[in-house]
Amino acid sequence: MTFVFTLSLSLHAQRGVRIGYIDTEYILENVPEYQEAMSQVETKAQKWKIDIQGKLAEIAQKRKDLSNEKVLLTQELIDEREEDIAFEEAEILDYQQKRFGPNGDLMIQKKQLMQPVQDQIFAAVQDMAASKKYDFIFDKAADVVMLYSAKQYDLSEIVLRSISRTSKRKQAQSKFERKAAEKEELVPEINEELEARQKALEEKKAERESALEKARQEKLDARAAKVKAAADRRQKILDDRAKAKQAALDRKNGVTSKSEEAKEGAEESANDNKEPVKTRAELIEENRLKKLAEREARKKALEEKKKKIIEDRQKAKDSLNNN
Repeated sequence: MTFVFTLSLSLHAQRGVRIGYIDTEYILENVPEYQEAMSQVETKAQKWKIDIQGKLAEIAQKRKDLSNEKVLLTQELIDEREEDIAFEEAEILDYQQKRFGPNGDLMIQKKQLMQPVQDQIFAAVQDMAASKKYDFIFDKAADVVMLYSAKQYDLSEIVLRSISRTSKRKQAQSKFERKAAEKEELVPEINEELEARQKALEEKKAERESALEKARQEKLDARAAKVKAAADRRQKILDDRAKAKQAALDRKNGVTSKSEEAKEGAEESANDNKEPVKTRAELIEENRLKKLAEREARKKALEEKKKKIIEDRQKAKDSLNNN
């Protein structure tokens, strides 16, 4: 504000001072090559955003699945899965920062696209100031406070036409150069220092990603080994239970093991003159037949008792009738 006030006093004192201003934002909006390149960058940025959103949605689903499965998992497995989810989330956030951070790929590419146009604007302003004897040329889009700016002092269109003429001269080169330019991807020029810095960042990024991938793979291998060990222990428990259950069924059904059969064979050999030992099935059948015989005997006794009672009643009735 002090600068503008001082400049106003100077202008009143010296009527011969020539001033002008430009609007960099307006110029950039009207440079076709810049707008086309920015459109490509925005398309690429949109793809990055969709990719990041998809990965974050996967992380949210994994957290939800883990929450639903916690009752079925051991605390060790829960901790491992939570650690894996946190690791993947950190990877995604790091990727987001590398794409959209202050020093991310998006900002770097925008600066690379803007730098050639800014150089052209600066060169056009220098030529115009020298040829038309301007003392001051301000940028309306910069931090300079301009409380009022008359349109007659706006030099943006002049600068824009100068850039357009320069662009047409470059495009009017030989037929071979035009065809070569059409085959190349629209990539802005960058200086060697910026290229070296970007290369160092890419190498550092590759090293970091390699280390992260190695650590992630080691964790996955360790978790797979623990899961396999737990599965083996569980299978062994199931096998032992199955064997115990089969042994109980065998004992219940009278199935003897080889050692028991050998023992019974030895006892039979030692007692050849004695009555053969009956098997469990034979004993069961003998007991069943014995019970059936006892039941028939009781039934027959009841029938005889009932018959005798009926006969006694008939005799008593006949005796009463005779009297």
